[in-house]
Amino acid sequence: MKKFVVSLVLICTMAGVAMAQPRAIGARIGGNVEFSYQHSIAAGSMMVDLTAGAYNFWNPWGTAGVTAMFDWVWGIGASNWNWYVGPGAGLGFNYGHYWRDYDYIPVSLNVGGQIGIEYQFGIPLNISLDWRPMVNVLGFVRGNSYPIYNNFYSVALGLRYRF
Repeated sequence: MKKFVVSLVLICTMAGVAMAQPRAIGARIGGNVEFSYQHSIAAGSMMVDLTAGAYNFWNPWGTAGVTAMFDWVWGIGASNWNWYVGPGAGLGFNYGHYWRDYDYIPVSLNVGGQIGIEYQFGIPLNISLDWRPMVNVLGFVRGNSYPIYNNFYSVALGLRYRF
């Protein structure tokens, strides 16, 4: 009986913690079109923002990639507005014809940050505007210093459903 009660308390606690973790799913549209997933942690004062998307996927210089950002979130007054800032990293892959060049690295590693503002509507929907500057530390380079463009940094508008 004691094991049953302990197990029941543990299951209820884990379910409560899972329900207290707001999540959001949607899109981030700017220089890229990205699928976006956000997960709040630490009672909403921090969030993890995971995105995956493509840039110019219809032409020979197309790029696809994933980005993970860790943001601190602060409310603006007693309103539904929040602002956030934090570091992150991205991994990109160029599937264009340049991969055949011996001095070209088709995979890129990017580091950078994100700063933005969001509004949470009364319904489970939020809209955000953010800037994500990223620095390419590896890849997408031909020769000594000729970078192939990778637009994994941009100002973007996000629209997400919260659950």
